[in-house]
Amino acid sequence: MGSEDRNGVQAIPSPIRRRLSVRLLLVFSLSIALVAVGCSDERGSDTTASSESQEETQAQSQEEDVFTPMTASFVGGDTAAVKGTDGRYHVVYELLLTNTRPVPATLQAVEVLDAADGTTILRSEGEDLVDLMRTLDAQPAEDTSLPPNESRMVYLTVSFESEEDVPEALANRIEAMAAAGPGATEPTSVEYGVGILELAGHTPPVFSPPLEGEGWLAVNGCCGPDGVHRSAVLAVDGNLYDAQRFAIDWMRLNEDGQLVVGDPSETESYVSYGATVMAAADGVVVDVLDALEDNVPGQLPDPNSITIETVDGNHVILDHGNGLYSFYAHLQPGSVEVEVGDEVQAGDQLGLLGNTGNTSAPHLHFHIMAGPSAIGSDGLPYVLDSFLLAGVADGREAQFDAALSEGEASFPSRSELDPVEHERELPLDNAIVNFPSG
Repeated sequence: MGSEDRNGVQAIPSPIRRRLSVRLLLVFSLSIALVAVGCSDERGSDTTASSESQEETQAQSQEEDVFTPMTASFVGGDTAAVKGTDGRYHVVYELLLTNTRPVPATLQAVEVLDAADGTTILRSEGEDLVDLMRTLDAQPAEDTSLPPNESRMVYLTVSFESEEDVPEALANRIEAMAAAGPGATEPTSVEYGVGILELAGHTPPVFSPPLEGEGWLAVNGCCGPDGVHRSAVLAVDGNLYDAQRFAIDWMRLNEDGQLVVGDPSETESYVSYGATVMAAADGVVVDVLDALEDNVPGQLPDPNSITIETVDGNHVILDHGNGLYSFYAHLQPGSVEVEVGDEVQAGDQLGLLGNTGNTSAPHLHFHIMAGPSAIGSDGLPYVLDSFLLAGVADGREAQFDAALSEGEASFPSRSELDPVEHERELPLDNAIVNFPSG
């Protein structure tokens, strides 16, 4: 799983449908230009053998230019396949496509291939492709069209049964009706490569759980395109970032499977509220906010009151070295135990779980990123070193809302669960997890 640094955090080698009641608004992604893939062509001449040899050598090292009416870029850099609690290895990334011509374009298919042998891993078209597409403000696309001078995001996830099945790199291709040349006035069929995503040499870092105890529910987790985290791509400092790509909102269930006991408009009624939030690895504190009051549960704050500084609520950011940072958001007011510059050890208390910032119910928002900015950094895949997977709360969207608004016991009780030990995996959406207690 890669080498460990002096703090015990395994590092990625440096260059890397649902909308629930709990919603945050963060994001990240560094646009990286992609290279259009064309066909090589030998271009000889009738002059001397020497010039023929030079031109043939040059032709072999170059690719023929390809007119690409839709430009493409990855949001973020190269990444790693991360093992989820389903036992599969998931690669999660986004393509940003822009129609640069005055001719309307329609995306017909997106293919993901093994870059080594061209084997098709994923082909998405029709309604399946529509489901993967979003506008830049994270709204679902109505169809696969790209009007002139407009952009669309394509949210891609490919999964593999074993680590051995994960290729060293993924090639991406598109098929579309678009301007086939600079002077085209009508769309015609085009297809071309839009970039290679490197996976070889990248390994998800290993962290300790940021919480302790039984009954933690992973809300808004990996890996579909519809979650509020995955789709939270924001423009920060002139770039697009998806900082929350692998983020989880952790909420706690009690022994009876309840999220709320008592009045749902009171923060203290939430089982999660006041839980100890701990450092997930050794590190140095690089950012702290502890000036905001808790929100009244059941509603989001006025959008006009949200700024880049306050969207995360009271929070802590730790620098773990090797370009790895951990983020702990929505902490209880007055609970933060650390200051910028403090050195902390894995398991040290950072604060208490609260309901500050852009949130409608108490929870801990936790993610790993490639920079010190909570919304202006690339969200990285990661795994937790050890935990018990107690169950999966799939298909409980209606019960989730009822559990929050009415306090009903909508999830399994502890007696109905069968915890199984898992190591070095990412808890996926709806996982019910037991963390070690100190």
